[in-house]
Amino acid sequence: MNKNLVISLIGHDRVGLVEELSKLVVESNGNIEASRMAHLGGEFAILMYISLPPESHDQLNVGIQKLSNEGFKIIITETKHTDPSKYTGWLPYRIEVTGADHEGIIHKVSQQIAGFGINIESMDTNVVKAPISGTPLFTLSAIISVPPNQAQHDLSEKLQLVADELNIEIEISPHKG
Repeated sequence: MNKNLVISLIGHDRVGLVEELSKLVVESNGNIEASRMAHLGGEFAILMYISLPPESHDQLNVGIQKLSNEGFKIIITETKHTDPSKYTGWLPYRIEVTGADHEGIIHKVSQQIAGFGINIESMDTNVVKAPISGTPLFTLSAIISVPPNQAQHDLSEKLQLVADELNIEIEISPHKG
């Protein structure tokens, strides 16, 4: 039975880094099941969920150690697939947030979501310059799983209160993923 690992790598961005890490996985007879990668500031961050035969774990570690010696911060965590019955009946929704950038937006939005017992499946945030004014514009896109007994109307109302308080726009809609 294959091992499931999450690899987290952070380090100074350079050409060929993704190719090098993915090659290590392939050469270890592994498969990349899911990944997220982003250039953040001057660093490049990789999150990778992989599966590989247990006997290939040492081979992967040798290659990972070479990257670590180059100054990359790497964490490998053994994990298991999520129990699919854990969220049976939960409904996926998308949340989109836009507005002038300022402190506390992620905290306030996630605080409301957590208060409803809702699980965040993924969240991407960014700050870009507004097209005409050049003002820093915050964007957030999230996929959430809502318990079957939770009314979308209640969540929408509470998120609208956050939007009004922070002077941002929040839209929630069913996710068709």
